[in-house]
Amino acid sequence: MPVNQPEILAPAGGPQALAAAVLCGADSVYLGAGAFNARRNAENFTMENLAETVRYCHIRGVRVYLTLNIVLLENEIPRFLAAAQAACEAGVDAVIVQDLGAARLLQRHCPALRMHASTQMAVHNPDGVRMLEDLGFRRVVLARECSKDEIARIAAATPLEIELFVHGTLCMCVSGQCYMSSVLGQRSGNRGLCAQPCRLAFSSSAREYALSLKDMSLISRMDEVRALGVHSLKIEGRMKRPEYVAAAVTACRSALAGEAVDLNALQAVFSRGGFTDGYFTGKRTIDMFGVRGKEDVTAAAGVLKQLENRYTDPRKQVQKVGVEFAFAMKPGQKAFLSAYDCDGNSVCTEGPVPENAVNKPTDEARVKASLEKTGGTPYHVENVRCSISPGLMLPASALNAMRRESLTQLDETRGTLRPIPWQAAGREAPAPRISARRPALRARLTAMAQLTPSIRKRAALITLPAPELLKLCESGAEDCMDRLCAGVPRIQFSGQEETKAQLAKLWEYGVRHAEVGNLGAIGLVSGMGFALHGEAFLNAANSEAVQALAGMGLRDLTLSFELSLAAAKHLPEEIPCGVAAYGFLPLMTVRNCPVRLSAGCARCKKGEAALTDRKGNKLRTTCAYGCSEILNPVPLYMGDRLEELSGFDFVSLQFTVESPEECEQIFLDYENGGEPRGAFTRGLLYKTIL
Repeated sequence: MPVNQPEILAPAGGPQALAAAVLCGADSVYLGAGAFNARRNAENFTMENLAETVRYCHIRGVRVYLTLNIVLLENEIPRFLAAAQAACEAGVDAVIVQDLGAARLLQRHCPALRMHASTQMAVHNPDGVRMLEDLGFRRVVLARECSKDEIARIAAATPLEIELFVHGTLCMCVSGQCYMSSVLGQRSGNRGLCAQPCRLAFSSSAREYALSLKDMSLISRMDEVRALGVHSLKIEGRMKRPEYVAAAVTACRSALAGEAVDLNALQAVFSRGGFTDGYFTGKRTIDMFGVRGKEDVTAAAGVLKQLENRYTDPRKQVQKVGVEFAFAMKPGQKAFLSAYDCDGNSVCTEGPVPENAVNKPTDEARVKASLEKTGGTPYHVENVRCSISPGLMLPASALNAMRRESLTQLDETRGTLRPIPWQAAGREAPAPRISARRPALRARLTAMAQLTPSIRKRAALITLPAPELLKLCESGAEDCMDRLCAGVPRIQFSGQEETKAQLAKLWEYGVRHAEVGNLGAIGLVSGMGFALHGEAFLNAANSEAVQALAGMGLRDLTLSFELSLAAAKHLPEEIPCGVAAYGFLPLMTVRNCPVRLSAGCARCKKGEAALTDRKGNKLRTTCAYGCSEILNPVPLYMGDRLEELSGFDFVSLQFTVESPEECEQIFLDYENGGEPRGAFTRGLLYKTIL
């Protein structure tokens, strides 16, 4: 691949889509096999046919990235390891990983296997990328919400390869931070079973489908993307039909070659009322939103057959593998043909002994004419070198047979599996938490006004956003200084220097604790001296993830919102762990806030604006921690089941839109036990996510 020529990475949701990607010229494909991939409802592949799939791709000059990119539950670890070992045996070119525990396991068992950090890890700034470097990743798939300038800043700050989505569906939520599908229906997007509830009619004052974004497309901006130093151009779409894959790969190839792209045909095959580049340009407006209407569906009918022909006729395939032939023909000796491909492989083939020419001897032109007939194969001829003695003749049929035999041998050589070493290692199952101790009560607040007398006096840890905590320290907080904790923005595309300045000021006041919910936040605060407390947004759901975070310096950890109590109690006591036991759970973390667009931030802060679902429920938003969070309509409540929280080191009461009076009463209810005061949910504490 030429310098500064990024790879085209295509989705392969099944065998037909794989053929469409490969034959239309993708450089790499990403695919799922088995249960550990973030598109479990796609057709996918099997671990049994993975090796043959890799062979098919490698013959045709295409790399294979296997998606092992879901949050793992503890009981799945043995099956995950079996899948990872099969991936190594098949010789995949890389695996795409979301779960920190999965990354830890792969580093232990197969350190030579390349790891790519999934966009589900929500890495979006240089601090997060530096954490990935330390964890052994070779590539990062950046969050789709990054702007052009932010991508450039990240690329300049890391030796890791940068992979960027350039076409396909946009989730409303930052990937890896969406809990809507799991909270509303137990189908976790972090585990590959998103039910796409965001495409339903959530309304704002500006539009009916207020959580449905148009598909993104940067294909018309390919020169700008290439100039950023991006290594890989990723097409979303493992749930889409092969014609879509064919169209998107072809469009990317044309754009990179500086050729005209038929964006109308690309839009016709699939769109939601057109495309958007709003995140890339930083123009995050109402124009980014759209739904798939009847006109979008009918537009596809006119282009599907034409697109199908691109990947069903092998003669039309893009011939990615360059080959050079060296032909020799001497009197009394068998003709000899060597073939060298662009990856350094070589094969040799013998033909018949040439005859003396009666009329037209075989010359270089005739040899080239025969050897260059590579239609229907992955090969294109870059050069033919000949050493031919005069006056000899070899039939064209013999030359053609030698060519076919050489290319068949190249197929065999290129398709030979190259297994990645696997190191067996013993692993003990974690002992369950059996302590009967009552967990400490922690309070995570959004505003200084919510720091009520009881919380101020008795909460074991009090977290406030760093700006709010500064206000508190300035007003005097000596009585609780040792329990104050700075809430660090977890989604922070810029402004890190300002945050570090705030933290430095808080340190001067005597604050010694910081709460972090993203790899970037951990990287930002590490080295500043604070005791680090991990948030539930880190999605720790297995013992390996807990140990990985402990290795990053976390003192304790709030486990994933998606874990049941039973599952959470089976995780190890590597570091103190707790669960969120109260709060309007964040269903989504968004960069383009629909409430801001429809009603403005001022009305939102006053509680006058919200989203409304189909049942009339109001979904409030908060942006106190540096990113917009869309909240569940009713709070998680466990104040009447305190005994079932025993065994954890702490529980977190997460206050967002509550008044000071409500915060005080809820805290007392959790101290003394109290029935819920209105509508509530148990969240996922008694459910097993799929």
